[in-house]
Amino acid sequence: MDAADGDRRTAADLFPLVYAELRRLAAARMAGQAAGRTLDATALVHEAYIRLVGPADGPRWADRSHFFAAAAEAMRHILVDRARRRNALKRGGAVARIDLPEDALAAPDHRGDAELIAVDEALDRLAEADPQAAELVKLRYFAGMSIPDAADALGIAPRTADRLWAYARAWLRTAVGEGR
Repeated sequence: MDAADGDRRTAADLFPLVYAELRRLAAARMAGQAAGRTLDATALVHEAYIRLVGPADGPRWADRSHFFAAAAEAMRHILVDRARRRNALKRGGAVARIDLPEDALAAPDHRGDAELIAVDEALDRLAEADPQAAELVKLRYFAGMSIPDAADALGIAPRTADRLWAYARAWLRTAVGEGR
């Protein structure tokens, strides 16, 4: 039995091997966050790990790309859940309208909770229209992966990932604009 089959011991043995990479991705993702946030890169990686390993009968990953996709998804949910809680506390849960600048998806870290929630909602719609583009956005936007790293994790050529990234950014820009 191995980690893909749900062996928690094997998963625990693998964590130190991928921890540095996850920590680097989380640090890049959290770099632009406002000072005073309670969640730092280490906490994000630890929360993602808890979600990845989860219960013994929970879903597992099949390979490296599946693992990083699962990690990006876990980080996405952690960040979005925290943003929603902060918005609910600060503004009664109302999401303010935002303008999405041309480079909004290239450097999202400092734009705030409202943008994070708007992108998350649009990403769900993108996943219905183009699942591979949505996976690429998760790896880039929520896990902070570069185009070459995300392409490798998805098993596609970097040029293909670059074209898919341009398409996904335009799609999300339009979707977020329509949601206002």
